[in-house]
Amino acid sequence: MTHVMNTYARLPVAFARGEGVWLWDTGGRRYLDALAGIAVCGLGHSHPKLTAVLREQVGKLIHTSNLYEISLQEKLAGRLAAISGMDNVFFCNSGCEANEAAIKIARLYGHHKDIESPAIVVMEKAFHGRTIATLTATGSRKVQAGFEPLLAGFVRVPFDDLEAVKRVAESNRSVVAVLVELLQGEGGVNVCHEDYLRGLREICDAQGWLLMLDEVQSSMGRTGKWFAFQHSKARPDVMTLAKGLGNGVPIGACLAAGAAAQQFKQGNHGSTFGGNPLACSAALATIDIIEQERLMENAVAMGDFIRAAFAERLEGVRGVKEIRGMGLMIGIELEHPCGDLVKQALEQGLLINVTAENVIRLLPPLVISREEAEQLVAILAPLVTGFLASQSAPQAAAQTA
Repeated sequence: MTHVMNTYARLPVAFARGEGVWLWDTGGRRYLDALAGIAVCGLGHSHPKLTAVLREQVGKLIHTSNLYEISLQEKLAGRLAAISGMDNVFFCNSGCEANEAAIKIARLYGHHKDIESPAIVVMEKAFHGRTIATLTATGSRKVQAGFEPLLAGFVRVPFDDLEAVKRVAESNRSVVAVLVELLQGEGGVNVCHEDYLRGLREICDAQGWLLMLDEVQSSMGRTGKWFAFQHSKARPDVMTLAKGLGNGVPIGACLAAGAAAQQFKQGNHGSTFGGNPLACSAALATIDIIEQERLMENAVAMGDFIRAAFAERLEGVRGVKEIRGMGLMIGIELEHPCGDLVKQALEQGLLINVTAENVIRLLPPLVISREEAEQLVAILAPLVTGFLASQSAPQAAAQTA
């Protein structure tokens, strides 16, 4: 009997240790981790430089609270501002907390403009978290079901559709911000078109709205830049981070610039654990290692290789709709729900994920090598072709009956 709440459909495996892109279960079997703790462990597992930093910090100081100055928090805020071009940072513990902070900034911004009920434009298929505010912003009825009443103050439009945002601007005078993922992770690794961010920036500037980017999954080098927005020349007003920021040590961050950076005053927001010395030391070391080991360049090279290799191996295979992504954030969309592939891959020593029911999501560590990338493709491609053949066989039999 377990005393853990039944909130996860866990796979029948428990891991005892890891090294690089590899994990070993409690029975000693090895697995290639192509999920990285859901885009968290960009440095892989047990990176020796990060491990040394954490050991040293645990021996010095773990937590004091935000009642006092935290020198490592100040240093991390400066590093994040330098690599992002943003002005200041609020630290928390997770992506949903970072998005809660962004939502609160937008509402304060609206109230300061004398808007009684500020609204935020959000996207279909988005995922922003599981708190009441962030699940309301999330574009999934599956996530929201059973938790009504949801919050007011969100206007939903299709993702990657500038015209839909313009129509909202014409009809709704309560809107104060847009909250968007440039790559929708949970929604199916959906990639926006090249001019989408610049178009949103222009609309927000014309309307006096805040442009808020959820980069919880797409940041910290995963797309080949520190942040996905850096593939464009448009900078957001607010940006949220978590996942890969601490390589497994829980930390989230809400970055702001311009007017957005001036909204929070003392007492407006807070966090007991946010930005504690241990979490900040992990994030600082993660940034250093990404730079020193040129992992953003590796993310581009290995991501391009993996997508091209799957395109070659799956060319002409009936049931493959699209292979897409940026850097090491990769989706393979099939015509059929394919959750069964997760267990099949596990049996072959490979960890993957399926999201949006029919999209295989790959988020391998940024340290993955060419040989390991080849192994990933060699294991998964035959599983995909076999799965799709099994799906098409009953259809063919029905047609001939």
